[in-house]
Amino acid sequence: YITHAENPAIMLGQSPERDREIDKICGMIRDCARAGIPAVKYNMTILGVVRTRRTRGRGGASYSTFNYAEAEAQHPPLTPAGPVGADGMWDRITYFLERVVPVANEYKVRIACHPHDPAMPLKEGFRGVHRVLGSVNGLKRFISICPSPYHGLNFCQGTVSEMLENPGEQIYDVIRYFGERKKLFNVHFRNIRGHFLNFQETFPDNGSVNMLRAMRTYKEVGYEYMVMPDHAPMIEGDPGEKQAFAFEYGYIAAMLQTVQEEA
Repeated sequence: YITHAENPAIMLGQSPERDREIDKICGMIRDCARAGIPAVKYNMTILGVVRTRRTRGRGGASYSTFNYAEAEAQHPPLTPAGPVGADGMWDRITYFLERVVPVANEYKVRIACHPHDPAMPLKEGFRGVHRVLGSVNGLKRFISICPSPYHGLNFCQGTVSEMLENPGEQIYDVIRYFGERKKLFNVHFRNIRGHFLNFQETFPDNGSVNMLRAMRTYKEVGYEYMVMPDHAPMIEGDPGEKQAFAFEYGYIAAMLQTVQEEA
């Protein structure tokens, strides 16, 4: 799992430091191939995961929540990266991909990028940073850079739903778009209640997206890799969210069994 925190110069665009970090990542990809690991997950973010105050959910659970108006009202300062426009973000992403994708090709290791979580207004960004991987069009552009069967997405269904005005109707066509192009390398099977700029991360059966319909769509496009839980709600008396994650694993197993048994 390759992150900005461990390799800050890449997304800050700082050479020669970023070249050393990219070399290290290329070495990790080679090591994964030697160890028989077929895929790696990474992100290309400066802001990380942005949330506002938690809100109450089903059964007294606590839901991770994002409300852009609330976040913006706090007048957050610029990050240490300073203002980073869309062009600057794309330049840094492209610089990385042009050096790493050829290594992934050579060693046949799928590199799966997690989208920006959450999406932010395209023109304003947040804290001076534009989140170019926080829209479906941005993700389409991303997979078109350095085309390769080993360059694709860690498709966080929850994060992508956060990009949409009506995720309960729109997410399935997004799954089809990337699935038909074989760009889904891993799926975070997570639900939200809400929409672009205002949402809660719910239990999988308690959000805006019909998760069975989503699972059927993955089957429809021939998705063949992992389906995994992500960002479980917090339940009182459940340290480490073990009960919540157990529920999510069971839910996923039930969804998989259901679609496998359908004709």
